[in-house]
Amino acid sequence: MLLMCRFDVPPADADAFLARGRRALELLTAAPGCLGGELGRAIEEPGRWVLQVRFASVDGYRRALSPFPVREHVVPLLAEALADEPATFETLASGAGGAVTAHESLLASSQDPAGGSAPV
Repeated sequence: MLLMCRFDVPPADADAFLARGRRALELLTAAPGCLGGELGRAIEEPGRWVLQVRFASVDGYRRALSPFPVREHVVPLLAEALADEPATFETLASGAGGAVTAHESLLASSQDPAGGSAPV
């Protein structure tokens, strides 16, 4: 599972945002089931930032958001993300060293035979 949140950060707030983003990465990547993450700033638009964190499963992502320090530091940061697009994605393929690994769709297993979504 992939968490990808984009932010619009005024230049005057960049240093404070960087510190908050680093703290968020520290807390999230310490969680069991977290595979890693990155915080980046757009080269073309320095006011645009992205926080991207990978988890082994949806359950791992949900559990990572549960500890009090995460609710205190990370959740408020995530609430500031741009809300014009989704932030959580299923991983369908991953690559390293020239090899690509396919992953089973989480959505396919939640579809009922009539084509709708089954309750989660």
